[in-house]
Amino acid sequence: MQLSVDPASATPPYEQIRAQIAEQARSGELATGLRLPTVRALAERLGLAAGTVARAYRELEADGVVETHGRRGTLVAAVGDAAHRLAAAAAAEYAERVVRLGLPLPDALGAVDTALRLAYREGAGEG
Repeated sequence: MQLSVDPASATPPYEQIRAQIAEQARSGELATGLRLPTVRALAERLGLAAGTVARAYRELEADGVVETHGRRGTLVAAVGDAAHRLAAAAAAEYAERVVRLGLPLPDALGAVDTALRLAYREGAGEG
């Protein structure tokens, strides 16, 4: 697993780590079931505080990219399946909320479209 952190970047170190691991898992460079280094080991290797790496791992777990299994460590999850499940759950929560708020369907769809376009543009470094 190749990771690097640019201390001069405006992007916080934990986010740099999270994004690199997520991309490597998504591309298949990190195989499903691969055990990641411990928080301390990776922090030492990158010259960072353990809390920085721990935050990246927590966010990766929340996104379904990795799974933590106690003594077995942090493993790369089956990203595609987890990502689809999490996206479907988030979409269902959003749908329930806009219905409760009484937002008309075209307005709800417009809000999602705008948010997704902004998120993807920012993720590509265009925003």
